[in-house]
Amino acid sequence: MPTTTAEQRRLEAKVEYDAYLATCPSRQLLATLSDKWVVLVLTALDEGPARYSELRRRIAGVSQKMLTQTLRGLERDGFATRTVTATVPVTVTYEITPLGASLSDVVAHVKCWAENNIASVTAARTAYDAGRAEG
Repeated sequence: MPTTTAEQRRLEAKVEYDAYLATCPSRQLLATLSDKWVVLVLTALDEGPARYSELRRRIAGVSQKMLTQTLRGLERDGFATRTVTATVPVTVTYEITPLGASLSDVVAHVKCWAENNIASVTAARTAYDAGRAEG
């Protein structure tokens, strides 16, 4: 069996991950990243460590269930950490990891783009819907 160098193994692994292929595991990650709550929680945590209640107040409209699921998913994927401090009552703080911060840089641009372009998108939707109603 021939030996391979670390560089060859990295190249082989890169070839294996092609999100256009139905079996590529990176599709699961893309599905996670396309969730609005993931984007909002990640960018909120990028502002600094936060307690659950702070995140809930910061992110209007998120339910307790969705915030809990999102935080667990971010922790599982290595994007956030959960620290429990033995106080009365117990203090739980969430913080972004270096991996999460690198992702937050990317999704923050998408969030800003959405905020800056929603008026144009809304106008396009209105025009499209009006055209569909006439036809």
